[in-house]
This record gives sequence, structure tokens and C-alpha cells, in this order.
Amino acid sequence: MRPFRFATVALATAALALPLLGGSASAASPAGPKAPPHAHGSHAPLRAAAPEGFVIGTAVAGGGHHLEQDYPDPFTYDKEYRKVLGREFSSVSPENQMKWDYIHPERDRYDFGQADAIVEFARKNRQVVRGHTLLWHSQNPAWLEEGDFTKTELRGILREHITKVVGRYKGKIQQWDVANEIFDDQGNLRTQENIWIRELGPEIVADAFRWAHKADPKAKLFFNDFNVESVNAKSDAYYALVKDLLKQRVPVHGFSVQGHLSTRYGFPGDLADNLHRFDALGLETAVTELDVRMDVPEGSLPTPAQEKQQAEYYQRVLEACLDVEGCNSFTIWGFTDKYSWVPVFFEGEGFATVMTEDFDRKPAYYALRDTLKDARHDDCGKGGPKGPKHRKH
Repeated sequence: MRPFRFATVALATAALALPLLGGSASAASPAGPKAPPHAHGSHAPLRAAAPEGFVIGTAVAGGGHHLEQDYPDPFTYDKEYRKVLGREFSSVSPENQMKWDYIHPERDRYDFGQADAIVEFARKNRQVVRGHTLLWHSQNPAWLEEGDFTKTELRGILREHITKVVGRYKGKIQQWDVANEIFDDQGNLRTQENIWIRELGPEIVADAFRWAHKADPKAKLFFNDFNVESVNAKSDAYYALVKDLLKQRVPVHGFSVQGHLSTRYGFPGDLADNLHRFDALGLETAVTELDVRMDVPEGSLPTPAQEKQQAEYYQRVLEACLDVEGCNSFTIWGFTDKYSWVPVFFEGEGFATVMTEDFDRKPAYYALRDTLKDARHDDCGKGGPKGPKHRKH
């Protein structure tokens, strides 16, 4: 294992961030306070601060959480967004552009346009890609959910989809979220919500991993879910399932926590312990969708105290990942409040990302960057990178 020491200067300085002068706040998530100039030294990007072998990523906004939603696609038109996306991050995850209703809108038609563009952008910017997602209960097209299929037909549809999508990006996607959110918060399989489990039984999950592995033997295959940051009924269910699948030699390589947090709730203090137990099974672990939403009255901005607390949440999640040997992938679910999904789904909450609508860095950004820099310095001082030689796979 590789514990790191973390300086507290990041949050102490972040708390001094001053609010923007002038301007009006938007209802969803207006531009927030700026950090004072030179408060954190150089403006080196997050990816440059990270230890060797550790990727810092973001979701690529767009695609809509359902096709009928009026949802922005900044990747297709916002030059500043693309500039920051390429500069700051060493990993990207399509937010919606690889989900079933977007990439497979009709039974006999796939739409790879946006997914292809993201993968090519990543190649040009020397970024890795996390594929998201292959088996899920949500954001499935109507033709699938409302279709009248036999079990044999449905099984064939899933196998074809996984084979075609994973195969298309063979060698281009580092990790895949194969099975997404298959348990409820009580640790029960979503047998009613998830068409695949409901119609084909729990064993279809193992088959999904096998098919994905066959389509791209080098890609790392993950379970991914929310509310599994702590040791609880839901994460216990994943732990038991993974142990069983590994005994069956099913190609499961990783377990990832999403990390959709809110400052209105307590921080999951046993996050590192939870990651460690999956690490002990020989799995890679990852943080895949981190954001930290805040309660802010409509038309208002977060207070310095709120931003300080948010920064602490971001920092503590990153520290937990850095503390676990197999946790080498850390992704935030969007980097600017301008295109955050949070206000769409959580009324009264917002400002969940690390940059304002104007792409100004917030205290949470500096908390991440300073923590990465501390880990990189500490790592080099010990004579070895937090890098590939530590990986288990």
C-alpha cells in the first residue's frame, strides 16, 4: 500500500477565495467566487499535477439524460469548453453519448457520431477514455423497453450491442462500466427496473462481462454505482457478488464508486476502508462521477464557508483514492457549473463542480490540484511513482 501525506494549505488558502464583483446570478448555477491571483502558485493543469500513472478525468457533457431533454452539447460547439477539457484532464468519460438510447436509437441502427468524436478528441489530447455504460436499467430506447422479445432474442440483442460497441473501440478505451447500478440501496438486485435482469436472470451480468472481455481483452471491466462510497448494504452486495464472480473466473477487473455527494449530508468517512476491501480482492478501484452539490437559494451564490466545505469533500475523496494501491483513476462528473447535470435533477441544489460558469477555478479545483501535487512530491521522494508497476492487472 502507499499512504500519502497531505498538506492542509490547499483548503486554508481556498477559504480565502473572494466573490466576483458585479454581474447577476442565474437560477441554475451562476458563476461563483474566484480564487485570489497567485494564491496557489502557477496555473499548471490538474493532469500535470497528478502522480505518474494516475489519471484525472471528467465527464464530457452532452447527449441528454433522455433524448427528449433540452440538454446542451458543449463538446460540439463551445471552444472554451473543449480547450479546458483538453488542457486539464488526462481521462474523459462520455456523460451520455455511449448510453443505449443515444448510441443505439433503433434496433437496426447505431449512432456512433458523438462517441467517435470524443474518442478521437482523447487520442489527439493524449487522454484515456472510460466507456459508460453497457448494462443499465435507465436511458434505454423505447424500442427495447417496449419491444416484445423472446428471451433468446433479448439475449442476442445485448450480446450484439456489447460486441459491436466494445469491439468498435477495441484498444481505444481503457475501462468500461459494464454493469451500472444493478443493486438498490438495500442491496437487492433491481429485478423489476432492469430489463436484462428481469427477463434474463442475474446470470446475464456475468455474460455481459464475458462478452465485453471477448470484444476487447485488454480493456478493464468495472461495476459502477452510487451510494456505495461507504461500507453498507449496497456495497456489501457488490462485494459478495464480485467474490462469487471471481471464483467463477468471470473477467471482472474493477469496482468504482460514483461519488455524487451533497454537503447537506455527512461525508462517507469509511470510503478508503471500502475501497481497500475491493483492492484486497485483486480489483482495480476508481472514483468515476464525483460532484459535490450545495444548497443555495435561487439567485444566490455559495458562501465562502460552503465552498470551503465543498473543497474539503473533493479533497477527502481524492485522498481516499490515493491511499488505495489499485485506485489510479479519478473522474469528476463535469468540471463547470455551466453544463452541470445537477440543477436539472436536484431542485434547490447546484454549484457542484470545480469551476464556475465562466471557467474560473473554485476552491474545490485548488483542493484537488494541491492534493495531487502533494501526492506527486511525496511519491517522488520515496523513489517510485504511483504508477503502472503498482497495478494488479
